Amino acid sequence: MTINFILLVLGAYLLGSVPAAYLAARWSRGIDIRQHGSTNVGASNVLATVSRRWAIPVIVFDLVKGMVVVYIAQLIGLEVYQQVTIGIAAIIGHNWPVFLRFSGGRGLLTTVGVVFVLAPWLALIMAAFAYAWAPFRQLALGTLCALILLPILSWFLSEPLGIERALPLTLGFSAMLLLVVIRRLTAPKTSLTASVSTPQLIINRLFFDRDIREREAWLRRKPKRKARGG
Repeated sequence: MTINFILLVLGAYLLGSVPAAYLAARWSRGIDIRQHGSTNVGASNVLATVSRRWAIPVIVFDLVKGMVVVYIAQLIGLEVYQQVTIGIAAIIGHNWPVFLRFSGGRGLLTTVGVVFVLAPWLALIMAAFAYAWAPFRQLALGTLCALILLPILSWFLSEPLGIERALPLTLGFSAMLLLVVIRRLTAPKTSLTASVSTPQLIINRLFFDRDIREREAWLRRKPKRKARGG
């Protein structure tokens, strides 16, 4: 069982590392999505910079790669803490993919996929709470709030099932929140980074997932032009 667990952790990371958003942008428009729009390697940036037709399969793939690894772990009878660890490995793969020199997306869809298999009711609550902020164009803030609520709800809703299940789920969901926070704060620098003070940059990245407060200006940024050789 130990070897199965190790192999699944490795497989989850590699599957998570497959950059669907990057590939969709390359295949459809021949661009590096890390240089366009929000620069995020995720479905939302594909929607903004490529098209809805390409964003849909990216959404499905990023969700499924989080779901399938945890589902396989359940099928072979791994413990809850092992299932959680495998799910986290897939999220880490998405955020820091080996195929893109460890510069990936935010892992939100993959996180939802993992949570959906571990605790379907919590995934639905999380998604509903996050998208309730969409009409206000504050989806990043809503997502952060949903992720903060996730371990709290997990503890109180899973506690009747026993500490053996409640504790690993709560700790795992706390780790997933931490991964999102770390990824937002350590996103690659952009041409606008220097124009913002460090405290403001931290606030912007943490709550709005961008370097500046103005959403439209952020999404319409032009990619950096490479200097010509002499």
